[in-house]
Amino acid sequence: MGSDGIKKTTKAALLAALTFAATMLIRIPVPATGGYVHPGDALVFLGGALVGPLYGFLGAGIGSALADVAGGYMVYVPATFVIKGLAALVTALIYRRNEKTGWLALGSLAGAAVIVLGYFAFEGALYGFPAAFVAIFPNVVQVLFGVLVATALRAQGAVKMFER
Repeated sequence: MGSDGIKKTTKAALLAALTFAATMLIRIPVPATGGYVHPGDALVFLGGALVGPLYGFLGAGIGSALADVAGGYMVYVPATFVIKGLAALVTALIYRRNEKTGWLALGSLAGAAVIVLGYFAFEGALYGFPAAFVAIFPNVVQVLFGVLVATALRAQGAVKMFER
């Protein structure tokens, strides 16, 4: 692995750690679903855009899945890895077209749709679609918060650690 591969792997590992921390440190319970709302999706979107599609997928997917492991949501681990990884990948692909804050917001909204629809499909298959429908609103609130935080961080230039 060359120095470029080492840098990308290190950035993906940093993204995984930051996503895990943001997901675990602030958790607002949602009694109706048994889950919680957290700011980790801001790192999924921002990190995916700044690390790139492949390494963003891995970092966001691993960090989010590890948060499910630590939180005791084992049934969600594989789905979370794929859903959050795809959200980062989609965000990255759109952001890379024009690396400006507006494109991050647009990419993050597309990534947010992946998360909401992905969990709706997963929970619908697991618990039935009426139960999955209950989780849509908290998921929308969570991802929109993530879009706002990621966009604000990008606009303020608080992303220098990923640009080196």
